[in-house]
Amino acid sequence: MKLSAEQIQANWVEFNTNIETYITGDRKQRLLDFYKKYEDRIILMPAAHKKEYHSAFPGGYVDHVNRVVKAALSMSAVWEGFGCDMTTFTQEELVFSAINHDLGKMGSDTEDAYIPQTDNWRRDKLGEDYMFNKALPFSSVPDRGLFLLQQHDIKYTFNEMIAIQTHDGLYDPANEKYLKAFMPEQKPRTSLPFILHQADMMAARIEFEIEWLPKFSKDSVATQKKNYTLKTNTKSSKTKALNSMSSPGLKNMLDSL
Repeated sequence: MKLSAEQIQANWVEFNTNIETYITGDRKQRLLDFYKKYEDRIILMPAAHKKEYHSAFPGGYVDHVNRVVKAALSMSAVWEGFGCDMTTFTQEELVFSAINHDLGKMGSDTEDAYIPQTDNWRRDKLGEDYMFNKALPFSSVPDRGLFLLQQHDIKYTFNEMIAIQTHDGLYDPANEKYLKAFMPEQKPRTSLPFILHQADMMAARIEFEIEWLPKFSKDSVATQKKNYTLKTNTKSSKTKALNSMSSPGLKNMLDSL
């Protein structure tokens, strides 16, 4: 899948609008400043290193995060409709967790977690357009994301910490201590982690359907063309999007898409 410069820019605007809309207090500005500082990197980040995973293309990270935010808000309404105790977490905690759940995929303050694949065979045969940056010491995505937040003095609540930590649900065995407890007092005191996990899983599933289901149909060629050819209005619309970028380097990268 390929996003146009206009789509990447629109996604970035939506990303920052979610912070402006749902985050309050001092950390709103801290978050905005953080993402502005690393804008050139984050706006073009993939959400994964391999095509078989989800959103492994330039701009895929922000596209995925925006979808998780939307899904989390919708999923929260479903849980509320079924009688969930909504007093155990706030909407801000929900959106903050969704915005930052995959932040660890950024890497460190100086190193990207995913870098272009240099092995032609792995790129052509395995669909790995990116590879893990070996300059980074190992860390799970949730742990690295929480570290980045605290490193930049962006505070988070206990609810947000647990939600971000466990957003992969039981797909990550490390979460069993939180999500497979049998004693009532050891179970999460809020449904926030479950709502965020379901939102993330739904977003990833939808991204899989957009990317892969057309390839399995009899009319795959025609269907792929319909799904993957992203329409651009006019050349002026792209120029308008590029002119809104403050970074010359980022503008050049987007212009080449």
